[in-house]
Formats: sequence, structure tokens, C-alpha cells
Amino acid sequence: MSLAIENGSGLGAPLAELDPAERDAAAAFLEAHPTGTGAPIAIVIPAYNEEPTVADVVREIPDQVAELPSEVIVVVDGARDATAALARSAGALVCEVSVNRGQGAALRLGYWLARARGARVIATIDADGQYEPDELSRVVAPILDGRADFVSGSRRLGAELTTDRVRHLGVLVFGALISVLVRHRVSDPACGIRAMRADLTAAVRLEQPQYQASELMISAALHGYRLAEVPTTMRDRGRHATGTKKGGNLAYGLRFARAAVHTWWRDRNAARMRLRPEKIQW
Repeated sequence: MSLAIENGSGLGAPLAELDPAERDAAAAFLEAHPTGTGAPIAIVIPAYNEEPTVADVVREIPDQVAELPSEVIVVVDGARDATAALARSAGALVCEVSVNRGQGAALRLGYWLARARGARVIATIDADGQYEPDELSRVVAPILDGRADFVSGSRRLGAELTTDRVRHLGVLVFGALISVLVRHRVSDPACGIRAMRADLTAAVRLEQPQYQASELMISAALHGYRLAEVPTTMRDRGRHATGTKKGGNLAYGLRFARAAVHTWWRDRNAARMRLRPEKIQW
């Protein structure tokens, strides 16, 4: 397919640029939810076998974020359960990909779809219910105010209600690592609730199929986008916990570190952007 989409940010993107596994899913999504007709703020949720929690997460997301209309796009990444049906019944716009490729790949497709729909700001939140949807306005606000281009939530600045001490230590270690790599203090490099200018997601290079949190943050910083953090809450996974889909703590840490260092090495000589509007004009 060579059909191109245009969105509110003036960015064009042909379906042919997508991974072959994504093209039919994206085309079907855009047929049901046409380009240029979306809300100014899109909340993208990657989901893989999240049947117990996804509907509640979607329902908790307010119709307006920071006093602007919002819409929820759930990218179902090869799920084998009722994730897609439940997300759709809860009011989300759902894109179903037939094969599981990883959270990073699902987010990348979600960004593309959000830009196609006309989003000016894209936020993300996980489908497992660990983050507070009511805090999306807090994450989006610095972008709307022109104070930042990429905003990440931080459990260290806010509240962490989980009990995994090894993961807590990992947040400290990798926060320090990324702070050194980008020369900007980062307290929580892997928070699942974040927001960014829509055009940022098209300007940086996103390759990681799974560990995209560090890739996105580091690449944005090295391309001259302004980073910020705001306090957010991380809940305990509770009775629906089924274990992480990213492997044990050691494997997760090694892969996260590898993605971070690879991104820094790849983009370390990126030209810093000089001309950016200080505030999105609505």
C-alpha cells in the first residue's frame, strides 16, 4: 500500500513505511477511524493479554485531559484473549495486530495512528492498571504550557506503592545512567505514564521492539527536545498480577541497559534542533 496520511501536525506518512505485520491492521483502523478526525490529545495504550485490567484503565481515562478533548487508542499486540473486545467495549479505538512483537513496536504503531488522527500531543499509559489515569493532565500540562516537549511521570518524585525492592534499585541505577548519558537529571527512566509532542515521535528514531522507554527519552534529549518529569503514582499490581512480560529482573535490567547505551551511541552526534515553537498553537 502507498496511501499517505496527513494529520494536524502537517506530517505525512505512507502505510508502506510501517512494518508489514502492521499495515493491514493500520489500514483497517483508519477505515473505521478516519485520518484527521481525532482529538488533540491521544492516549496510546499498548496491550498484550490484558483482559483483566484493560477495560477499567480505559474507563478511568477522562474525556478531557488538561481541559482538552482526548481519545484513547489501544494497540492490541497479538493478544490471545479478549483484550481487544473489552477495550473496544470500554470506549477505546482499537487497532489489532495479529502477531506479538513487543511493547515498543506497539507504541510505535500507536504514535503513528495518533498522528494520523490529528493528535498534537500523545500520552501513554500501561494497560495493567499500575498508573493513575487522573494524573494524565499533570503529565500533559508542561507541554501545553510550552515548558517541555517530553514529560515523564516519576514514581520517585511521587509515590511508589509496589513492593519489588530490586526494581526500585533498578530505577535508581538506570536513572543515574541515563542522567549521565543525556546530561539531564532523570529520576525515573521507565515510568509507563508519559506525554510528548506528536511531532517528536516522528522526528526521533524508534527501533526497539520492547524496551522503548529509554530509547525514546534518550533520543528525544539528544535531538534537543526539552525533558521534564512530574510526580506520579505507581500502584501495586494487585490480584490481577501475572508477572512481568519482560522477563526476570536481571534479564530486564541487562536488556534495558543495552537499549539505553545503544540509543546513546547511535544518536550521540544528532544535530540539536534550533527552531521549535515554544508552545503548541491551538
